[in-house]
Amino acid sequence: MESSDPDSPRPSGTARHLLVVVHSRRGATAALCDAALKAAAAVPADLEIRRRGAFDAHAEDVRWADGVLLATPAHFGYMSGALKDFFERIYHPCLEHTVGLPYALIVKGDTDVDGARASVERITTGLRWRQVLPPLLVVGDVAPDQVSEATSLGETLAAGVAEGIF
Repeated sequence: MESSDPDSPRPSGTARHLLVVVHSRRGATAALCDAALKAAAAVPADLEIRRRGAFDAHAEDVRWADGVLLATPAHFGYMSGALKDFFERIYHPCLEHTVGLPYALIVKGDTDVDGARASVERITTGLRWRQVLPPLLVVGDVAPDQVSEATSLGETLAAGVAEGIF
């Protein structure tokens, strides 16, 4: 999102862009992200979605995006090393070009997710991104209601990005 007037309308027929950056080692974080992604893809709007693994996402992907969904497991009270690597690679190239970028967050942990949430929020605060939805924080096994929450998060984020609400 280049620094331009955020209230200026997009040309008709121009798709908006949602970037999904995910890391998952055992599949639970990916399952939550996939539920969000499936719901986002079902939103009837002119929205392009790009899913990238945290090691595969680059600054160009972030600058392309009108919104971002981040999904990470919690490891040792922190985000995954892969998501930290992503932030280290994109931070300076995106610092002045993505101010105000809306994002949402999914964190899955076995015993604690607060440190991972806080670490992501510290970095996104430095980037001056806007968290537009409460984070989905899942501790322990993933329950059906949490998959439903991921679905709702993906749908809401996609609709908000597509309509320029966020």
